[in-house]
Amino acid sequence: MTLSLPRAAELTVAGRRVRCRISGAGPAVVLLHGIGRTLDDFTAQHELLAADHRVVSVDLPGHGGSAPLDAPHTLPALAAAVAEFLDAAGVDRPAHLVGNSLGGAVAMRLAADEPSWAASLALVNSAGFGREVTVALRLLALRPLGRLLLRPHPAIARRTELAIFRDPAYATEERIATALAVAGQPHAARVMLELVRGLGTWRGVRPQWRAELLDAVAALDVPTLVVWGDRDLILPATHLTAARSRLPRARTHLFADTGHMPQIERAEEFHALLRDFWAGAAGP
Repeated sequence: MTLSLPRAAELTVAGRRVRCRISGAGPAVVLLHGIGRTLDDFTAQHELLAADHRVVSVDLPGHGGSAPLDAPHTLPALAAAVAEFLDAAGVDRPAHLVGNSLGGAVAMRLAADEPSWAASLALVNSAGFGREVTVALRLLALRPLGRLLLRPHPAIARRTELAIFRDPAYATEERIATALAVAGQPHAARVMLELVRGLGTWRGVRPQWRAELLDAVAALDVPTLVVWGDRDLILPATHLTAARSRLPRARTHLFADTGHMPQIERAEEFHALLRDFWAGAAGP
């Protein structure tokens, strides 16, 4: 098993290496992955959307092939780094922001902090809507257990990939190899622990940042789509009910027999849903 990331481009932004993929022409779309993941979780959507959009996928700071920040890795810091990268990459404002898991919270934070970036929000099994989260992430908040659990190991990588998908066929050897390559980065454990301990405790996701963020997003005049997989083992589908309550103007969709990444397990259906959402958002 070759432990290397799939090929992608790199930009240097403020002296920091950023792994990214940019292709296509048209309205801008920004794809943001989850905690401990990479832009490769959006490969299928990137390729589908690039037919008539300028699509930007990026590894968040300290993830995949992107260098870590000098400052602590917090949600506002990640959002600010994404904005800095988008400016450096020449991405036109506003853009359709699409975020999975932690990437959804980053997209919301970016929209709240710099509303000019957000043409729309598409939140995919997004962090921020509830306390409940997989025990695997809650355990990382415990010292010193967290660092021990983050040691690269094929069995742990395989188990994580299997937990992400409803269909085990998606837990491919290539995805397991990518996960091991990510975990093997010298800064990976530090970045992961900073984020996990900043956003939650062993009891679950902290309520304070969630409440403030959702209040800020609810006050925005930005079209929002929230989708979930009904068999998500990372962030339960009950969070979709909370999303409907906190963001009553948002459009919602529940994918049947689907795990934490509908953009992979239901790629064509997800793509069609996005296109329909954007068409409606641009209408009268």
